This record gives sequence, C-alpha cells and structure tokens, in this order.
Amino acid sequence: MDLAYVWFFIVGVLFVGYFVLDGFDFGVGMSLPFLGKDDISRRQIINTIGPVWDLNETWVIVAGACLFAAFPEWYATLFSGFYLALLLILLALIARGVSFEYRHQRESLKWKRGFDTMIVVGSVVPALLWGVAVGNIVQGVPLDADHEFTGSLLTLLNPYGLWVGVTTLLLFWLHGVYFIGLKTDGQVQQDAMRLARRLAAPTVVFAAGCVIWTTVIAAGREAPLLWLSVTCGVIAAVALLASLAANWVKRDGWAFTAGAVTIVFAVLTLWLALFPYVMPSSTDIANSLTIENASSTDYTLTIMTWAAVIFLPLVLLYQGWTYWIFRKRVTRSRIEQAAAAH
Repeated sequence: MDLAYVWFFIVGVLFVGYFVLDGFDFGVGMSLPFLGKDDISRRQIINTIGPVWDLNETWVIVAGACLFAAFPEWYATLFSGFYLALLLILLALIARGVSFEYRHQRESLKWKRGFDTMIVVGSVVPALLWGVAVGNIVQGVPLDADHEFTGSLLTLLNPYGLWVGVTTLLLFWLHGVYFIGLKTDGQVQQDAMRLARRLAAPTVVFAAGCVIWTTVIAAGREAPLLWLSVTCGVIAAVALLASLAANWVKRDGWAFTAGAVTIVFAVLTLWLALFPYVMPSSTDIANSLTIENASSTDYTLTIMTWAAVIFLPLVLLYQGWTYWIFRKRVTRSRIEQAAAAH
C-alpha cells in the first residue's frame, strides 16, 4: 500500500487516541457542576485527571504535527478554513489548563469558583467544536479549484456538523463520568453512576442518528470502505449499550472500558466514511482534497514512517507506565487529610 494511505490511517489512530484520552478529561470537566457538591468533592473530581490531563493533551499536538508533515495541503486548507473554530478550541484548552494550575493557589471561594467555571467552559467548547470540525470534514465544505475554503464560521454550524458536535460532547461527557466512577469513592462515585444513567438516553439517540446520517452522506459519493465504516458504527453502538449495562450493575471498570471502545469505533466510523478523501468539496467534488493529492512526497513519508516505528512504541510505554503509577482511586479521606494538613 502507498505510504500516503498508511499515514491516513496513522493520523486517524492518533486522533482516536486523543479523543479517547482527552475525551474523558473533557467529560470530567463537564461533570464538575453536577458532581462537585462541595470543595472537597470538586477537588476529588479534578484530582482524578490531575496527573494525566497534560499528557493526554499532547496527543493532539502529535496528531497535528503528523498531519502537517504527511498532508500539508490538507493541513493548510483545514487550519485556514477552520481558523476561528480551532482558535476557540485552543483558547478553551488554555483556559482549562490554567485553571488546573491556579485553582488551588488561594483559599478564596470566589477564586475557586471562577476557575471551576473556566474548567467547565474549557471542557464543553472543545468537546462540541471538535465534533463540529470532524463532522464538516466528513460531510464536505466549500472548496474552490485551488483547494481554498470559501465559507465562514457560520458555514460550519450546519445541522450535520452540530449533530456530530453534540454527539461527541455527550460521548465525552459519559466517558468522563465513567472515569470519575472508576477513580473515586463515596458520594462522588455514587452520583457519577446516577449521572451516567441520566445521560444514557440522549447519548444513544444522538449516537445512533450520527451513524445513520454519516452512512447516508458517505453513500452519496465514492466510499469504498463504507461497509467497514458501518461495521464500526455497529460495534460502537454495542459497546455503548454494554457500557450502560455495566454502569447499571456498578461495574465501573467495565463501564469505562466499554465507553473507551465506543469512542474508538465512533471515530473510526467517521474516518472510514471519509476515505479516500481527506476533505471533500461541497462546491464541486472535483475540487476535493484526497489522500493522493494532499500528501507529501514518498521520501518525507518514508522518514516519518521510520520515526513512528521507533518512537511511537516508546511514547505508548511511557503513557502506560504513567497510568499504572497513578492507578489508585482518589478517595475523599485523602483529600480531607490533605486539606487539614494545609
């Protein structure tokens, strides 16, 4: 297989990793107003992702760098056309990161609530806009003959893009709630399980609608891997129902695992529906960016492939080791002891 096609799937895997890992970070942040009944419980929730959120976020940097190197035409069109949406995501991520670092610097309740609000906003905005961006890439955007985006931010806020955005928001939120249930104890854990049950119905509805709508869009153009996309959609649906069932019987580990599988196959559903395009044109399909006309030279892709073979396993080992080190639950008693010592 041509290396350009290999790198299309490698970039897809990197985005899958980002959405799975930073996805539960977003979900934890969105859950803060619903599960944080007092400052101790809010600290308990935030501390579940305290050691790993910045590591999870680096996946999008690696994915973006690989996209730039492997598909410069795609990168140029995407980042120029989606500039405002991506800028909003960046600002939200900065606000969230700053909040994690500065929230505990003062004991003032007003100070902490201000940063809690920033955590929530910094989680909701990326969770929604990443879905809007991916949805528009799959659906297609107005491109001229020079592969330049001719729309605006409002062009991206179309029904399908917003539907995918709400779907990713709900999936990430549910994923984060499962993570809180897995990593906490006491009242926070019980409330997380109840919140997951309330999120079940809207998540199932939007996820099912997303798979059906995506299939219809892909069927209207060249989509040789549509059958595989549909298969991934079915697997995602089964995993989502399995996660809800596991949560219902209070198996938090299985619920989180099934939730992660749901996001993996949901992203693959969209990615495979896109193939062999990387950015279809809604103006004229002949103006579309494809894997072949958007990729770098074979020499560049060969160097990137060797770098990935050498360094990607090391990154995965390091991240796995980090999660192993911080695998224990964040208990309320531990937070109370730390607060009393302070």
